[in-house]
Amino acid sequence: MKTSVERVTAYKVISWILLIVLAFLFFFPLYWIVTGAFKTGADIYAVEPAWFPTEWTTANFEKLFTMRTVPLFELTVPFSGYFTESGKPILLATGPAIPAAIRWLINTVFMAVMAMILTCITAAMAGYALAKKRFTGRAIVFGLIVCAMALPKQVILIPLLKEMSALKLIDNLWAVIFPTVGWPFGVFLMKQFSESIPGEILEAARIDGASEFKTFTTVVLPIIQPGIGALAIFTFINSWNDYFMQLVMLNSSKNSTISLGISTLMAETTVDMGLLMAGAALAAAPIIIIFLIFQKYFTQGITMGAVKG
Repeated sequence: MKTSVERVTAYKVISWILLIVLAFLFFFPLYWIVTGAFKTGADIYAVEPAWFPTEWTTANFEKLFTMRTVPLFELTVPFSGYFTESGKPILLATGPAIPAAIRWLINTVFMAVMAMILTCITAAMAGYALAKKRFTGRAIVFGLIVCAMALPKQVILIPLLKEMSALKLIDNLWAVIFPTVGWPFGVFLMKQFSESIPGEILEAARIDGASEFKTFTTVVLPIIQPGIGALAIFTFINSWNDYFMQLVMLNSSKNSTISLGISTLMAETTVDMGLLMAGAALAAAPIIIIFLIFQKYFTQGITMGAVKG
């Protein structure tokens, strides 16, 4: 009985070596941040780098969680700022005081998750309409979306700022969420995936009496699910790391995100690398979790995109 033995070629050996080197280069900054969060000041500022903590300590996290406190939540009347002299919304209830870093993390998770959900919904519907619906101006709309992908966010900052100010959303997490919902890249990506939907399946659903909404939810969404998974990761990371918009739209400690809050702490004190690494490690944890959850869909989405066409 013959057994098939995979032939090891020079190409495969070189490929594996390159992959290992690249994996190490990408993993090393995360390793350095996580281990640095548990290092003492002596290890962090040592002339000879300490590749592993000589003494494990949680002092950096203790400092991160004790430097400042803010309310856990604040319930306000929506858009009530229009009717107050100060322009601030009417406050109904305030939660207990908690470490500011916890509130910043909650704010960032809420912002990124809401942006991810709303972007995936709107992009999936828009991409399906542009791919499978025939209407006047469809090519023009898609062309504008492609052009918008090349438009830097800084160019539309002033109009966005005026719009959020008119809606009384400055210093509100929704001021960072809403501009992300119409992400042109998301619409473009979902249109490409919707192109692969067989027209016969859609026609069969209509013949069976399915409404447009039912066709979209029961036929279209399962087919483009890998694309939605990939878009969810892209949107979550893009919203999480959008420091520029967070800096412009948010100005109070209670509404800050984790990256914005850590930067304000660093501005108030001398440079503390241990505190900075503790904050970076805390900020990286949700991104890693989200990637692990959607990894299967992300891989399927990239594979489908590679062989499509």
